[in-house]
Amino acid sequence: MPLPDDIAELAARVRNWGRWGSDDQIGTLNLIDEAARRRGAACVRDGRAFSLAMPLSPEGPQLGFIEGRTNPVLSPFSFPAGDDRMWHDDAITMGTQACTHWDGLAHASYGGTLYNGHSSSAITDDGATVLGIHNVRSLVSRGVLLDVARALGVDRLDGGHAIGADDLDAAVDLAGTTLEPGDVVLLRTGHMKWFDEGDRMTYATSAPGPGIEAVEWFHRNDVAAVAVDNLIFEVFPCERDDIMLPVHFLHLVDMGLTQGQNFVLEALADDCADDGRYTFLLAASPEPVVNGAGAPVNPVALK
Repeated sequence: MPLPDDIAELAARVRNWGRWGSDDQIGTLNLIDEAARRRGAACVRDGRAFSLAMPLSPEGPQLGFIEGRTNPVLSPFSFPAGDDRMWHDDAITMGTQACTHWDGLAHASYGGTLYNGHSSSAITDDGATVLGIHNVRSLVSRGVLLDVARALGVDRLDGGHAIGADDLDAAVDLAGTTLEPGDVVLLRTGHMKWFDEGDRMTYATSAPGPGIEAVEWFHRNDVAAVAVDNLIFEVFPCERDDIMLPVHFLHLVDMGLTQGQNFVLEALADDCADDGRYTFLLAASPEPVVNGAGAPVNPVALK
């Protein structure tokens, strides 16, 4: 099914195909250069570190709606090392969507096409033979927390709240900063509180998140990557009935914008509210899963 006319026009306006060459594999992550990393390093004043990852646990965010998206299962095993000595190892079985993770550019296609005009036939039984997450060798830049919930005066946004340009501008004003090319934006909606309180069903079936209007805002600000504190990433239920999860396809296929999900932002957000500093060095490199469409990450924010 073709895109609705207005979405197709938006896709054409934000499309980054060829911007970094016909062989480009990482899209907007090309915006992270030495200057962006120095800008992030300059934000480190006190040495406080915040892990933004949820634990790997069988009680993860997935509820079994999609086959293969299994929560982590730990399988310990031991073997002798001689005399009374033993080695103790682990094996983990999981879907990469069942944790804090980055979705790479191979995660979505439409019309038979991936980012930068690559054919979706490049996704084979061997995985993503183009645009695999292993092409992201590092993801370290200045991070900017856009605490949309606080900016709008609430503890957490309701599921179905479509974050638009005005919401993002309000969060930038709260942060007291100016976005620069190569920044990585972390969007706090407060939705992770549902998961923390044990309401996995609400966490997994509704979400506040970026709406269609936000797509052009991210493009205009040359954001390198965006991560959110929910499972779905974009607003859900969707804004429209004629297209499902459009922000995913516009970001991943047209813009080449890497998306992060299940980022745990509460402690970082409280600290940012306490000291008024919403920028930090973000070290969030994905595991280089060869031919993977996405990968787990333990992001760390340093202030």
